[in-house]
Amino acid sequence: MELNAREPRPPEPKTDGLAVNCDGLASRNGEPAEITVSLSHPGKRVSPIEGSNLYRLRDRKFLLEDKRRLCAWALGAAMLGILLMIAHAELCPAVYQPGSIYALSINGLISVSTGCLLILIIAFHYKDIRLFIIDHNQVDWRIAMTTNRVLGISLELLVCAIHPVASYLGPDVGVPSPVLTWNSSVPPICLCQSQRHTWMEVELLLSGLMFLRLYLVHRAILLHSKVLLSASYRSIGSLNNINFTFRFVLKVLMNKYPARTLLVFIMFFWLSAAWMLRLCERQEEVNTGDMGTALWLIAITFLTVGYGDVAPQTSCGKVVCLFTGVMGVACTAMLVAVVTKKLALNKGEKHVHFFMMDIQISKEIRNAAANVLRECWLLHRTTQAKNNNGEHRHHQRCLLEAIRVFRHLRLKQRKLRDYTSEMVDLSKMQMIMCDLSANWNNSYRELEQRIISMEQKLDELGQSFQSTSQLLSQALHRRRLDHR
Repeated sequence: MELNAREPRPPEPKTDGLAVNCDGLASRNGEPAEITVSLSHPGKRVSPIEGSNLYRLRDRKFLLEDKRRLCAWALGAAMLGILLMIAHAELCPAVYQPGSIYALSINGLISVSTGCLLILIIAFHYKDIRLFIIDHNQVDWRIAMTTNRVLGISLELLVCAIHPVASYLGPDVGVPSPVLTWNSSVPPICLCQSQRHTWMEVELLLSGLMFLRLYLVHRAILLHSKVLLSASYRSIGSLNNINFTFRFVLKVLMNKYPARTLLVFIMFFWLSAAWMLRLCERQEEVNTGDMGTALWLIAITFLTVGYGDVAPQTSCGKVVCLFTGVMGVACTAMLVAVVTKKLALNKGEKHVHFFMMDIQISKEIRNAAANVLRECWLLHRTTQAKNNNGEHRHHQRCLLEAIRVFRHLRLKQRKLRDYTSEMVDLSKMQMIMCDLSANWNNSYRELEQRIISMEQKLDELGQSFQSTSQLLSQALHRRRLDHR
């Protein structure tokens, strides 16, 4: 990759017609010469693939497919680790005893899935850096390693590396504390019987934080969405400076499938929050340690009902319920927006509805105007009859009421027409303006043709006048000759 630029150089003697002018710029035969400056690293060679646009497009397509595939595998590894953690927490010690070979095997599988997930995350970001290099036509990969990118990769690796590791620790690790006596039917979480309370809390926290791996869902949705895969979407978006992020894809999904998207999110959040609440409350012998009670508590907290019949007892459970309440308020607001949009009238229905309302209000205005005229006539007739003052006052009140109704209906019609004028269809207005422009162009062309025909007729009249004047001059000249 090279760039043509003018660069000052020290004065050198002439070589093959190349000279240096007084400004320090190289020139050849009196004209300034172009100097090529390489932007790549001096020790690296640029391959023909990097310099060809066709090869770059091909490599970019392959890298996008690799990113999509790696993201799907990473999400699968993350979900596998979460499912193994849930199975281990539910089966131990109901099916197998703590510290047995089954417990160590499941913990080992969780660690293996975590290692595979970390490898897939590193490979994904490697492909992303290569894609950045191709998009920006760079050679050195260190240009892509900005501070934000490094911090993002480090945070992702830290989040994906979290998994329960307390089962691997020895029994004498930590500060001595009395051994807990657990109820075999409601175990807090699978640990060796000699573990301390501190390590039980650590494993509980690590098990709950494994759900942070679900951030990969939004990346998988973005990379597998039809919006990103469609070439027409990308071309039109690039022309309008639209960045195809997860926010844009989420807006598209909420516009196309609002009920389905909200239902999937609410059901998944409900089950996940209920299991996390059960995990937190199992260390206390309370009702919320049961899955059915946890589902009920999450449901009434999510819907902001709060009957008060059950309540969390641990700090972890209170945090889960607090987060559930916040998410419930947000989902309720989105649900109200979706229902409002579904119940709203479309453009055609609005045009029909407001047209019929306008006709109805016009009829009422005509009736009100007729009432005003009738009351004026009755008031005039009672004015002529001077004896009946009560009827005169009655008709005055009726006239004022009829005038008030008439003004109210006129104001209502004006508001309706103002609101209707704001709903004018832009495409219809564009068609009307195109028709007007075409009519104006036709009128202009007809006017031009008429002006041209008038000019031709004026020329013909001028020529006829000239021929007539010549004939008259000839006739006068002959008459003068005859007189002589």
